[in-house]
Amino acid sequence: MVKPAGRAGFNPEQESSMWPSLVAVLLVGAALFHLRWKRRCEALARSVELLKQDARESAAAHEDDMARSHAEQAVLFESMTEGVIVLDASSRIQVANAAVRQLLDVTMDIRGQTVLEAFRLGDLNALVERVRKEKAGASIEIELPGLAGRTLEVNVAAVLSPNRRLVQAVILVFHDLTRLNELEYTRQEFVANVSHELRTPLSLIKGYVETLIEGAKDDPAVASKFLHTILKHTDRLTYLIEDLLILSKLESGREALNFQREEFRPLVERVVEELQTAASSRQIALVNQVPAELKVRMDVNRMHQVLMNLMDNGIKYGRTGGVVTVTARKAGDDLVEVGVQDNGQGIPVEAQDRVFERFFRAEKARSREQGGTGLGLSIVKHIVLSHGGKVWVTSEIGRGSTFYFTLQGGETATPSDQYS
Repeated sequence: MVKPAGRAGFNPEQESSMWPSLVAVLLVGAALFHLRWKRRCEALARSVELLKQDARESAAAHEDDMARSHAEQAVLFESMTEGVIVLDASSRIQVANAAVRQLLDVTMDIRGQTVLEAFRLGDLNALVERVRKEKAGASIEIELPGLAGRTLEVNVAAVLSPNRRLVQAVILVFHDLTRLNELEYTRQEFVANVSHELRTPLSLIKGYVETLIEGAKDDPAVASKFLHTILKHTDRLTYLIEDLLILSKLESGREALNFQREEFRPLVERVVEELQTAASSRQIALVNQVPAELKVRMDVNRMHQVLMNLMDNGIKYGRTGGVVTVTARKAGDDLVEVGVQDNGQGIPVEAQDRVFERFFRAEKARSREQGGTGLGLSIVKHIVLSHGGKVWVTSEIGRGSTFYFTLQGGETATPSDQYS
């Protein structure tokens, strides 16, 4: 039998011994490859997890920023002094801030309602529909039913889509004009009153001067009488202008006051002496019942003006042969209450809340006959307020009136700069 020829130098025993080594090398290589791949996968997984964590943190931070922004916007929206309402595309209320709820006296939740349903204001609802139709802003003034004297200006604007074809929302902004209207009325009334007060003496002066020019100057007795009348009305104009200037300074806070802690009784005695002649002409007694050594914190010159006005009114409008009495008492640890009482005709109840208004006169004919400017009590009010006190009156028809005001008595008292 002939054997096949083999490769030169081939040893079967050596070949069989190489396989285990080769397999081992392959297994080690595979293990190393697997281990390396596993590490790369783990590193990749960690990177992915870090990216997810960063994404979650970024999303949370964005949500916090959005929540904070919304909260800030809500606080700003609620703190606005102007009332604001936002309507959606179907004209239903989405947002209404606190100011508008107060202005329109709304206590219930009005979200989801139309303007007409929420407020029963037909003119305002018609304006909203017009703005939606014309896609342009507009405004209106409305008087609120049931809220006497309150007037609002409402500005309405449409929020349009990018192509400006659709109205996505409507914004209403409410401004309260009530205070402005009151101030305008006060201004007009003030101008009218000042004009009247100036016109009356000027007309009289002009009339007397014309009469003198026409020949009355040649009669010494008539000329002297006319000139004294002219002087009287000139003085009246001077007093009016001075009172207007004083009142303007007090109201604007431009009047510098020199506060000192002084005894009050000597000041009252000084005013009594100065008014004694006027009081004697009407047989009126001036009585000072202020306790000795009672001290108050005051500007002496301005408080002198207060007492002069109040006591002079008591003399002018008191009963002939009557009494004007000044009292003072401690009304608290750091408060002194002063009263100026007369026994005149008294002030009607309906006029008592208005006597401190500029140019208000409870008895117009008698007041002008006495020559007052109509500003005395208003000046009294502002001087007392600048001292940190308050002023009021009590009166009974036929029994007289008492004007009260308070002053601070302590060394540490600080007058208020706020006028009501």
